[in-house]
Amino acid sequence: VLDGKWQSCTGDEFMYHEPIIHPAAVICAMRGHAAKNALVLGGGEGATIRELLRWKSIERATMVDIDGDVVNACIEHLPEMHQGAFDDPRTDLVIGDALEYVKTPSNTPEGKWDLIVSDLSDPIVDGPSFPLFTREYFADLEQILADHGVLVVQSGSLSPSYLPLHAKLSRTLRDVFPHVATIMSTVPTYPAPWSFILASRHEIDRWPDPDAIDRILADHIQPFGTRGLHMFDGRTMLGMLQPPKHVRDAIDAEETVLTMANPPKFFGTGVAGRN
Repeated sequence: VLDGKWQSCTGDEFMYHEPIIHPAAVICAMRGHAAKNALVLGGGEGATIRELLRWKSIERATMVDIDGDVVNACIEHLPEMHQGAFDDPRTDLVIGDALEYVKTPSNTPEGKWDLIVSDLSDPIVDGPSFPLFTREYFADLEQILADHGVLVVQSGSLSPSYLPLHAKLSRTLRDVFPHVATIMSTVPTYPAPWSFILASRHEIDRWPDPDAIDRILADHIQPFGTRGLHMFDGRTMLGMLQPPKHVRDAIDAEETVLTMANPPKFFGTGVAGRN
């Protein structure tokens, strides 16, 4: 729990961490460029890089998190989350500011990043992460993303009260990338269906062939940690790419672009642990 808001639960975290990695990684593989270099911004408990490390193609998984205390606590107390991901030689852990990291040219590998995952805490006004949901930030990521690459953004709840912020994030990404798609997953710890946004320079197939996805997974996924993929396969990916009509309508109607001058407002008030 951070800032009174649930972040992860060992019972259902796979319903968050598999969707934030595998749809984008499948898209890269479908393009003939299975991800070798992946950048995770945030991801404190290590479960996001755990899912990355299932891909045989991954040579470097860099995780940049601003809160070393959180990361160290998760390494010590939540081994069921990271399952040894921090000890894998492919993992490069950086405790630092994602805003500064992505602006430093020497941090970007030759050929740029195949996959970038923005797995950040919600944008609390006056907190450290709200600039990381703006057009300026997404433009910085576009500059370091390979032409074939995919960006994934944790984009909050799809409940009716918070849907407008998701729609604004989608519109903001469409101001930077020509192709954007919402995917959704049900994570029972959270109070509503959760969302992620995929962004790319190239078309994102919203009706992929489940059998083709399963073949990609069979070829590219290797065991890591205590179990294999738990909820993700080809049929699951096809379903994730089909948000309901009211969500699609809200995204299509939104015109607001989030910027540093017009930043996002907090997803919701944290209440966990309060009397």
